[in-house]
Amino acid sequence: MSPTLVLIVFILVYFLLITEKWNRVLAAMSGGAVMLLIGAFPIEKALFTYIDWKTIALLFAMMIIVTMTSKTGFFEYLAIRMAQLVNGNGLALLVLFSLLAAAGSAFLANVTIAMLLVPILFKLTKLLDLPPIPYLIMTILACNIGGTATLIGDPPNMMIGQAVKHFTFNAFLENLLPVVSIVYVVTLLIMGTVYRDVIHVKEDRKLLLKGVHAKDFLRKNHGLFQSISVLLMVLAGFSLYPMFHLDVTTVAIAGAVLLMLLLEKIYPPESILKEVEWGTLFFFIGLFLLVGGIEEAGFIDEAAREIIRVTDGDMQKTSFAILWGTGILSAVVDNIPFVAAMIPVIQEFGEFGMVNMDPVWWSLALGACLGGNGTLLGSSSNLVIAGLAAKESVHIKFYQYLLIGVPITLISLAVSSVYVYFKYLRPFMGG
Repeated sequence: MSPTLVLIVFILVYFLLITEKWNRVLAAMSGGAVMLLIGAFPIEKALFTYIDWKTIALLFAMMIIVTMTSKTGFFEYLAIRMAQLVNGNGLALLVLFSLLAAAGSAFLANVTIAMLLVPILFKLTKLLDLPPIPYLIMTILACNIGGTATLIGDPPNMMIGQAVKHFTFNAFLENLLPVVSIVYVVTLLIMGTVYRDVIHVKEDRKLLLKGVHAKDFLRKNHGLFQSISVLLMVLAGFSLYPMFHLDVTTVAIAGAVLLMLLLEKIYPPESILKEVEWGTLFFFIGLFLLVGGIEEAGFIDEAAREIIRVTDGDMQKTSFAILWGTGILSAVVDNIPFVAAMIPVIQEFGEFGMVNMDPVWWSLALGACLGGNGTLLGSSSNLVIAGLAAKESVHIKFYQYLLIGVPITLISLAVSSVYVYFKYLRPFMGG
């Protein structure tokens, strides 16, 4: 296997994804297939190491639950109630949706929150004749920002929590919630300013909203009670992770199977399976293989070690290099393999005499999670939201998102730098 050839394939596929010259599913799957053909890794390693089947299974299960729940009118009901709560104000809805996305992503998987909120979002924007793109982009940003705050919000945090034993659930909240709150407020102010003129709701739509009865949209004979009960059970199972360490994928699969069993006579399993977003799932598989090729060729390990090498053991330089290096790289490649590569490097660095590695670990968490906002390919929740939008014939263009995602990411990393300096580095350096 030639590392140069692997890099060429990776860059070429990313070029196709960025320019949208090809269908994104075909581009990702083609890249994964070429990685196998050129011998980047054997098929066994592709299937059992690089493809994250837990993520694929979680997405698959939640797609089934959301698809079946959507048939009951429950999402329309929630959309109308939310719109009526803020009297149809477009800016207030942006705030409300982003708060739900951020808070939900902090305590549940941000992919799950994305799948629950996007159907409601589309019902809402159609009802009020609002452009969905501003709300979709804000939901993406809020999911990644909110997921940064807790141990279970984003996979990189779970990995760091397992590597550093004193980084408990409460430790993540105490250390990351303050900076995450600042980043969220700054992001909301920017988004509200950028889209202020296009999220204005016309008066006739507001009047129409007042006369709508949300309960009229609920279809009780379509499995409403069963769908809501199973959905609440699954969400409860997710939230119990800190206490019982219930695997979220296991909970989601159990919930999906239970719901199909309960509603088999109303919705035959074959009809539900046809509505699963198979394109999104196969896009993820292709992307996992693509990043796997880069990892197998040693580029991710080399990037991790280069960040450490250039800092020469200086705590301040190391923290900032990891924060910015991880943030920028996480916008381009999946942050999970990069964090996996960084963990042993940082542990090794601690063995060379560096004491109090906490600033470095928190920098890694902030960079990995907030960096996911940089591009549409930076985070799983980004891709899920883009896939759900495409199902509704709304296409978030790569460059369109880039114009918002890159500035927000740079500002988020700058805010995090100030926080890391005053919270950890200045006290560590003695004032």
